[in-house]
Amino acid sequence: MKIKTYLLAAAVLCAAAAGAQAQTVRIANQGDALSMDPHSLNESLQLDVNNNVYDTLVQRNKDLSLAPGLATAWKQTSPTVWRFELRKGVLFHDGTPFTADDVVFSMARTQADGSDMKSYTNDFKSVRKVDSHTVEIETNKPFPILPDQMARVMIMSKKWCEDNQATRPVDRRKGIENAASFRANGTGPFRLRERQPGVRTVFVRNGNYWGKIEGNVQEVIFTPIGNDATRVAALLSGEIDVMEPVPLQDVERVGASANARVMTAPELRTIFLGMDQKRDELLYSSVKGKNPFKDKRVRQAFYQSIDIEGIKRTVMRGASVPTALMIGAGVNGYQPDMNKRLPFDADAAKKLLADAGYPNGFEVSMNCPNDRYVNDSRICQAVAANLSRIGVKINLAAETKGTYFPKILRRDTSFYLLGWTPSTNDAHDMLNAIVSCVDDKGAGQFNLGAYCNPKVDELTRQIQSETDKTKRNAMIREAFQLHMDDIGHLPLHQQALAWGVSKKVDVVQRADNNMSFKWITVKK
Repeated sequence: MKIKTYLLAAAVLCAAAAGAQAQTVRIANQGDALSMDPHSLNESLQLDVNNNVYDTLVQRNKDLSLAPGLATAWKQTSPTVWRFELRKGVLFHDGTPFTADDVVFSMARTQADGSDMKSYTNDFKSVRKVDSHTVEIETNKPFPILPDQMARVMIMSKKWCEDNQATRPVDRRKGIENAASFRANGTGPFRLRERQPGVRTVFVRNGNYWGKIEGNVQEVIFTPIGNDATRVAALLSGEIDVMEPVPLQDVERVGASANARVMTAPELRTIFLGMDQKRDELLYSSVKGKNPFKDKRVRQAFYQSIDIEGIKRTVMRGASVPTALMIGAGVNGYQPDMNKRLPFDADAAKKLLADAGYPNGFEVSMNCPNDRYVNDSRICQAVAANLSRIGVKINLAAETKGTYFPKILRRDTSFYLLGWTPSTNDAHDMLNAIVSCVDDKGAGQFNLGAYCNPKVDELTRQIQSETDKTKRNAMIREAFQLHMDDIGHLPLHQQALAWGVSKKVDVVQRADNNMSFKWITVKK
């Protein structure tokens, strides 16, 4: 591990030497974007990095409101049809003109084998080319929030994908790669110049970009630095300009430094635990012949054994908001009066386990990343310690997200930690992707433990098409109440944003943790 840390630190120093010019910004994150393929992994960091190279039909402003992107206008022509007028004169980075053919192709690609973006387009009946710069999207049912969905689906060049044998997405579950993994050809404000996975990725300003680039950055050097101390030292010494996240134990030190500041804010991401509720026997447990997580009493015992205030105090250093809901404040449909956790009660948890037939507990493996969320592996360690008090032995498998995500996305897990930010800023996103029963069209695509309540599914479909806000919120309330009563997942908290930024640099921090290169300015 030390050798790898030194190599990463050396990469940062080399990048600093090579890019020490006024309009180069050097960004470090605890992990890397795992692919340049914008449809291969529905993970916020990867999508945010790729979104600097690829555009979407609809964009988000700094306040998360919608704005025109590759589409200049959109409207419903019937309850189930949306028409998008496409921007003319836009070129892909290789000079190929952007047309409706690229939109039709990209939407189909999101539904192809290997795509991790199926939940965004799973209710599409058809995507039609009207003319060279007009497309229509027809849905199976009315879909009033469809433009919000389109703010995350990036458009690729049909010709480039065909020429480079990349018509299907990279399949992270199977370790399959193609040209789109390492190269990119978008319409976005930055071009991909260099890609060294796990080492560094270099982007350069697109001089032919169709839109406005507010910042003055000409080059962005993105470097993953997994070691917290190395990442902080690089910021404080000026070897990098921006880092995310700032380790919680270093927030005060970075904020008091002469060269840097800390930008903090609430984040929309909810961290939660999931359990395999489908298999008749868990893959990784001492219990044979049955699945303890199919028993609500076991799920509730796990829930009530977790000292969430202790995790907030000792692991998160106060920088978290414990939650009973799978969404947090700021997400459309959030209802604060519902946000009441079951009490932390180890004795009650022990009784529940005994009543379920496990008076001595049992053993189960837990999968957790160690470089994706704030203090992710430490959260898992704390949960394991809590569960040990009720007789449950956790075999913790904490690993880099590069191996963690392919494993859990294959559903090769019994118990896992995950985080989710609703990309539409709406409760429907969480319900559709995480809570819905799994189907072959993309619903429940990230419901990795296969929780299933048909009534919740029915409500989710109604929420999708309902335009009356009062009725819609009542449906959201009922769906989440059913999920809470079932103890479908174990919600933990919403984490806080903490970016370390050089005082020579201005960046825009959105509540969804997006970092857009076009809004970064290096002060002269």
